[in-house]
Amino acid sequence: MALKKDEKGKLIKDVARNPKDTGSPEVQVAVFTEKIKTLTEHLKTHKKDESSRRGLLKMVSKRRRLLDYLAKKNKDSYDALIKKLGLRK
Repeated sequence: MALKKDEKGKLIKDVARNPKDTGSPEVQVAVFTEKIKTLTEHLKTHKKDESSRRGLLKMVSKRRRLLDYLAKKNKDSYDALIKKLGLRK
C-alpha cells in the first residue's frame, strides 16, 4: 500500500516549488492524494478492514486541512494544485 520511492520522487518533482522542496503544502497534498487512491483500491477488495478505513479517513481530513490552509494563504497555488491533481469536478 505504501508508495514506492521512485513513484513518490516523481510525484514530488511534478508539484514541488523548487528542486529541494519536500515539505510544502502542495507536495504534502499530492502525496496524500496518491496514498488515498491506493488505500481506496485496497478497501474496495477488503471491505471489512476497519483499521485501514480509519487511516483513510484521517488522511482525507489531513489533506482537507492542508488544502484549506493553502487556499487561505495562496489562492493561485491552490487553484493550480486542484487542477493538476483533479480533485474537484
